[in-house]
Amino acid sequence: GAAAPGLVVLTVTDPVGEKMSYSKSVITAKPGERLKVRLISMGTLPRTVMTHNFVLLSAGSDPRKFSDAAALTPATGYIPAALKSQILAQADMVGPGDQSEVVFTAPKTPGSYPFLCTFAAHFAAGMSRMVVVK
Repeated sequence: GAAAPGLVVLTVTDPVGEKMSYSKSVITAKPGERLKVRLISMGTLPRTVMTHNFVLLSAGSDPRKFSDAAALTPATGYIPAALKSQILAQADMVGPGDQSEVVFTAPKTPGSYPFLCTFAAHFAAGMSRMVVVK
C-alpha cells in the first residue's frame, strides 16, 4: 500500500497588531511526496470576522493577484472561480477552535510554490508562505 502522507501541522491565530502569519514559514517537500496539511485555528475572534484557509498555488502564480481577486468572492469562500485552475491544494476556512485538512501530492518539479490565506486582507497582513520542493 501507499505510505501515509507526511503530516504538516499549521496553526493560525488572531492578529498580532496588524500582522498575521502561519506557524511555519516554509514547508519542504520532495518531488511527488504526499503531504497532509492540517490547519488549526488557535484564535478566539468570532468566525464572522476572522477565518483562515490554506491555498497552495501553482508555480508562476501571482499570490497578490489571487488574493485581490479572492477578496471580492466571499460567496465562494474567497476562492475566485476564474483562478481556480491555479490551485494545487486547498484546506477549507477555519474559525476559532476549528481545523481542516487537505492531502495532496507535491509537484514533481522542484521549485517554490506559494500558499496563502485568501480571506480578505490576510495576504497583505502577512499570510503568504512557500512550499519548497527539492
